[in-house]
Amino acid sequence: MKTFPFSALARDRNEVFPELDVADVLLERRDAENVWLVRDERYQAARAALLTLARSMTIVVRSNRVLAEEALAEDLPWLTWLPEHERLQCVRELLAHLLAGADTGELLPYARARRSWTSTALAWSDPEIARDLTDPFDGSGGQPIDGAE
Repeated sequence: MKTFPFSALARDRNEVFPELDVADVLLERRDAENVWLVRDERYQAARAALLTLARSMTIVVRSNRVLAEEALAEDLPWLTWLPEHERLQCVRELLAHLLAGADTGELLPYARARRSWTSTALAWSDPEIARDLTDPFDGSGGQPIDGAE
């Protein structure tokens, strides 16, 4: 990967585009998200590989959930912080998003779900927060109810 300031694309595209022959290009922007430039051949290859891996993992999940969870946990060690019943739900949800994303090229739902589950796992990893999550919930949002102490 080669990195350029975004302005280099307008200023000297002859410096930027030749780099695409050997690697992807990251254009760094100051006031917005960075932009990736990638040749279609490399993008299609990555998408095809992702689709194959996602479909393969889905087949493994159907035939051996424990093995699939172990495989995913290798890449996502924070799964161990989730309660067991949530771990399977997490694996199923992430795999579903991964398969859909690989098929459509839209991986943002997977990224959002992964961030959400990571945050959930982090909450469970804190003993105080985990205790709060398992204690009965009175619906007050932690605020004293009128007349109660």
